[in-house]
Amino acid sequence: MKLTYVDWAVVAVYFLFNLAIGFYYKARAGKNISEFFLSGRNVPWWLAGTSMVATTFAADTPLVVTGLVARNGIAGNWLWWNFVASGMLTVFLFARLWRRSGVMTDVEFAEIRYSGKPAAFLRGFRALYLGIPINCIILGWVNLAMVKILTLILGVSKNEALIIVLGIIAVTSFISTLSGLWGVLVTDLFQFVLKMSMVIVLAVFAVQAVGGIDELKQKLGAVDRAKAVAGGPVGSALSFVPDLNSAWMPMITFLVYVSVIWWSTWYPGSEPGGGGFVAQRMFSAKDEKHSLLATLWFNIAHYAIRPWPWILTALASVILYPNLKDPETGYIHVMIDYLPPWMRGLMVAAFAAAFMSTIGTNLNWGASYLVNDFYRRFVHKDASEKHYVGMSQVATVFLTIVSAIMTYYMDSIAGAWKLLIVTGAGTGTVLILRWYWWRINAWSEVSAMVAAFVASFTLQLGFGLNSDDPYGFAYIMLITVGITTVVWLATTFLTAPEPMDTLVAFYRKVHPWTAGWAPVARKAPEILPTRDMAYNLLDWIAGCVMIYGSLFGVGKMLLKDYTTGLVFLAVALAAGAVIYRDLSRRGWSSVLE
Repeated sequence: MKLTYVDWAVVAVYFLFNLAIGFYYKARAGKNISEFFLSGRNVPWWLAGTSMVATTFAADTPLVVTGLVARNGIAGNWLWWNFVASGMLTVFLFARLWRRSGVMTDVEFAEIRYSGKPAAFLRGFRALYLGIPINCIILGWVNLAMVKILTLILGVSKNEALIIVLGIIAVTSFISTLSGLWGVLVTDLFQFVLKMSMVIVLAVFAVQAVGGIDELKQKLGAVDRAKAVAGGPVGSALSFVPDLNSAWMPMITFLVYVSVIWWSTWYPGSEPGGGGFVAQRMFSAKDEKHSLLATLWFNIAHYAIRPWPWILTALASVILYPNLKDPETGYIHVMIDYLPPWMRGLMVAAFAAAFMSTIGTNLNWGASYLVNDFYRRFVHKDASEKHYVGMSQVATVFLTIVSAIMTYYMDSIAGAWKLLIVTGAGTGTVLILRWYWWRINAWSEVSAMVAAFVASFTLQLGFGLNSDDPYGFAYIMLITVGITTVVWLATTFLTAPEPMDTLVAFYRKVHPWTAGWAPVARKAPEILPTRDMAYNLLDWIAGCVMIYGSLFGVGKMLLKDYTTGLVFLAVALAAGAVIYRDLSRRGWSSVLE
């Protein structure tokens, strides 16, 4: 695709605008690391929530969705749609608790919940493990998506595209080191508006290219029939839920998606109980109410608003490019072939925005682990705030270099997604229960992490199970979750509980659900008992209904199934009313007796 001088001018203006934001917030970010990493804990809900959405709206996401739809139809999106339940848990059961904890990172949580050397080890280990290899895998797959995009748009080699990507990363890293989280948040807001607008525009042109929605449905039906005759998948690519034993997605895989993954697996952005950059945004919110509203808005936008422009473009690419070796690139081919030339500069800027929003967040988030939870905690404890801000900038540059190396050796974006899911299988239950059951200790978390990693890699390397195969993925998940759960439960009961002083201090600070902390609550009778679990679970269920109702309702309306779509949207509206009424009655940041 040939870009004109006007296109390049649009891209240049975009970068200059982002740099201006970085310089504007330079002085504020340099005050201390609380400003650098948490914006002084004074962020309104709409900005924190939009930043979460922008971060997960990466350059890789449209490509992954296109690959999932090409291989498994619309139902392939259950690989990430299943995390709605986990996201709603974060909103109603954890957002307010995280904000009360007062920590700077979710890793720091280890030393307010646990005590002694095991807590210190857990904090230091998770800081390095999540901050470097896991974070750089995430950065690597985002970089890989941008490399794929640039090789097609500019007609350059992978190495040449990687050099350009490194240049974009350098700009993003500069903005992140210059302005801290404030710069990331404000650029995220601008970037989200730009990229959401452009993916909607591309979806319109993609559907027009195949003759409209009716033609799209008819031609996909022909694709389904042709594949069935050839002995391929049976079922419809347009099904929101896969048909029984459909080869688009085997039923066992679908059941693992909806009944196991969301509660059992650690996955960035969808961690059971919240964590990572989502937790960082909750910590930065003004108060508990803003923390809850930020995560609620994030989940609504993430699942109910964003997916359909990607999915429609992906469905069109299945028809327009039926024999692509790499189906993930179908999205880029649609952009090159069917987007009007005068809009190409904006679309390139939109991809740059999607790329930079994720890179900026992950560099800032990863640096917070390395500096706050490792360097400041274990290496240099008594330096000045200016020194720690400087080390945060060094850590940002270090992560940039490591992620570039990771990109060079990575081939599949969706494969990287699945790798993180299976290596974290079984750890989610500990991350949930550590808030609600006093008996969980530091060794529970350590054993869960080790068992999940060893079990998943043994199944893949020793027994030949393949996470890219739908059946293999399901078996890896089920076996790994089973082994990990047995290991961490055994470890919990074979080791001593945390000291009562530590547990009482945590209970007084966070006010968790009293029923799971009964022995500890008796030691702190002055704390008002928290007995709001039934209401929170009601809101959780209503939240899931609201998100899925909105998601399916919008999809049905776009596919011209208006009656079904209106029913789904009405159900979503009713569920939202239940949530609003309950939280208004109880108080958005209340602790009930």
